[in-house]
Amino acid sequence: MTTIPQQSLDFLKASAPFDQLSDDEILRLAKHVTVAYVSDDNSENIASIGKQKKGCLFLISSGQFSVKDSDSAEQHLSEGDYFAVNNLLNHLNHPITINVDSPGLVYCIDSLGIDTVIKNNPAIAHFFQTYHSQQLHNEAVADSKSMWLHKPISEVIGKKVVSTDVSTSVLNGVQHMSQACVSSLLITENDKLVGIITDRDIRNRIVAAQLNTEVAVSQIMTSQPTSITQNRTLFDALCMMTEDNIHHLPVVDRFTQKPLGMLTASDMIRHQRGNVLFLIDELAKAQNLYELTRLSWQLPHYFSKHAKRLGDFDVAGKVLSQATDIMTRKLITFFQQQNGNSPFDFCWLVYGSQAREDQTMGSDQDNGMLLAQQPNEHEAQYFAEMAQYVCQGLGKCGIKLCDGNIMASNPELRMSVDDAINETKKWVHQPTTDAILHFNIFLDARAVAGNRGLFDALQQAREPLLKQPIFLSALARHAAEDAVPLSLFQKFMFKKGHSPEDCIDLKVNAIAIINNLVRIYALAKGLKMPSTLGRLDNLTEDSLLTVKDGKNLRDIWLFLNRLRWRHQLTNNVTDNYVSISDLSSIEKHQLKAAFKSIRTAQQGISMKFAGGMG
Repeated sequence: MTTIPQQSLDFLKASAPFDQLSDDEILRLAKHVTVAYVSDDNSENIASIGKQKKGCLFLISSGQFSVKDSDSAEQHLSEGDYFAVNNLLNHLNHPITINVDSPGLVYCIDSLGIDTVIKNNPAIAHFFQTYHSQQLHNEAVADSKSMWLHKPISEVIGKKVVSTDVSTSVLNGVQHMSQACVSSLLITENDKLVGIITDRDIRNRIVAAQLNTEVAVSQIMTSQPTSITQNRTLFDALCMMTEDNIHHLPVVDRFTQKPLGMLTASDMIRHQRGNVLFLIDELAKAQNLYELTRLSWQLPHYFSKHAKRLGDFDVAGKVLSQATDIMTRKLITFFQQQNGNSPFDFCWLVYGSQAREDQTMGSDQDNGMLLAQQPNEHEAQYFAEMAQYVCQGLGKCGIKLCDGNIMASNPELRMSVDDAINETKKWVHQPTTDAILHFNIFLDARAVAGNRGLFDALQQAREPLLKQPIFLSALARHAAEDAVPLSLFQKFMFKKGHSPEDCIDLKVNAIAIINNLVRIYALAKGLKMPSTLGRLDNLTEDSLLTVKDGKNLRDIWLFLNRLRWRHQLTNNVTDNYVSISDLSSIEKHQLKAAFKSIRTAQQGISMKFAGGMG
């Protein structure tokens, strides 16, 4: 055992969270460090070092060790890992046992040195306080909540609701608006929203028409206006107002449809930052395929220019997905302008990342069509041509075609509601491995155009089917089989044959696993929304996922999503292969913590749904 040599300072300075210290602070900390070579012959001496120094924090520089330093299970540790954290922070004296799997160097930082660092650096204190909590050290998540695009509408609408009953006279309604100093009035019947009147309605439908002001507001109101629920975001509201060309958007309770407030164009301008409003607005106004493709190719430039902070990446996927929704609806409109309306109702569905609203620059298109009935040959030809036009149009807009042919242009993905229900029954009753692999993507679905009532009917029929234990068990076994890229000794495992060599596919090896896990909990609960974050926000204690575990999965998902968005924008690429050397030391620790938590979550879902078989 020797005092830490000067040349070893580089390792200490490169180790999270000490990489946040200045050179002078590192030098002061080094005076409290002893380095020990730990092998089978002297492993028991580690405990004596801690006693001599009245407590030590141990940092592994090299080697691999199996360590038990608390009441929890034995840990397999390697370079960059700490142990005895709980002993030091909580002044405990739990015995430390070490089995040496591969000998190496261990840094022993005495309590005086680490206490000084923790006292003067709250971020470092927080790092160690959460080190064994199984929760991601992810402070920036809270910052993302302050971004205007990501804000829930419930946080920005006023508490006072300006509304009146459907039987109220126009005169009384106008007086009510004047007293409240508002430009619109919500109309209710039995406490539910049924209409809206605005200043423009009063001018055009009362004053200009010289109508008697004693008539009921129901005579001039816009019935069944477009509305939004309070749990949606400002960006959702922005897209709805822009695409529908409205300046007033009622906010209603998601369960009772009772009015809660109003969002106006002025509200959106007040909150808006950057030029995403302009871009979304221009997409919605595109009059032909040329204009649409020209505008869509500005999206990558928008993201590279405006997505700078970590929190920006939290909403980037939603922005891109909403833009793709608008492109899809515009392409359907262009096709119908040229070929006439559809012979009967249809609904355009999206799956996968677009459905979850977590698209990235490399996402391909996954879509299909739900038909009101079985088409005859002529009708089938119409829908085939529409699907081909829309899918190829999306490709021209930068949303690449799906290699797996999960597109509406595939005739197998244009089916009637009855056929879709029967297909679900087949997959549920025969949940083979191949069936699960094929069907998984269709479990994240969303309607973006056409008669959405068709999709609602499908969802209602599928809900009890997708709750069946045999199906959930098969999903759980499949979700437990995917391994995070972390070895037994907590070392990163890299993608073979990839350049650079230290790459991890964050989509396949982490994000997709979380999506799979959360999907199972959501199906068991009967939740219909496809978004992973939306599902987590709506899962409660009785869904078998605790609030704490749900929050942890949410933070991990956001952290991983930020890493891949930053990778794509920084390197101007569309893949998900993040190089570990591109991460800071604290991000490497966070990534390890994330992988460990995902592995634990997989074990949990296996026990809950698959009887422990993983």
